[in-house]
Amino acid sequence: MRRWIYCGRFRVYITETRFSSCGSSIFIMIHYAAVPPIGGVRATRRFSSDSEESPGSRRESGSAEMEAAVFILSLVDCCALIFLSVYFIITLSDLECDYINARSCCSKLNKWVIPEMIAQALATVLMLVSMHWFVFLLNLPVASWDVYRYVKVPMGNMGVYDPTEIHNRGQLKSHMKEAMIKLGFHLLCFFIYLYSMILALIND
Repeated sequence: MRRWIYCGRFRVYITETRFSSCGSSIFIMIHYAAVPPIGGVRATRRFSSDSEESPGSRRESGSAEMEAAVFILSLVDCCALIFLSVYFIITLSDLECDYINARSCCSKLNKWVIPEMIAQALATVLMLVSMHWFVFLLNLPVASWDVYRYVKVPMGNMGVYDPTEIHNRGQLKSHMKEAMIKLGFHLLCFFIYLYSMILALIND
């Protein structure tokens, strides 16, 4: 028995078919395989559908790569914020133990107020752009507090940390408490970013 069998854009010419004695095995002799269809048009489609990427899968892959990049950048940013929180705690502890004077302490801390505010705003914006709403809402109060604290500095003060007021009205204790709370918050965010980064890389 001779006949053509079409496989997509290909056709196969079967010249002979044999059946075994038990009728359970089939032997097929193929004379021509992968012959182009009538008209001489060259077939370029692959037989394996697994090797072809649909536009939807390419978009999902690009989205996973973007998400991984966002969380890697957020992780680096969070490490910088953890370092700053530890630095603030150490410097305030030195002031509390009278290892340094108030002016030197406030001068050191005020240099890092704006970088801390920018780093926290960057983390918040990254979560907003990538539409991770839970983490965005988690970062928003801290970013808002940093901006509010910087804007509300009284005229004539050295900065957020002022040597003439840091020992008055328990400001040293409140600054220390704020630095400890921020350290705990940034550690929590660090593990959230780390888990999300690993998850995005696995999905990619």
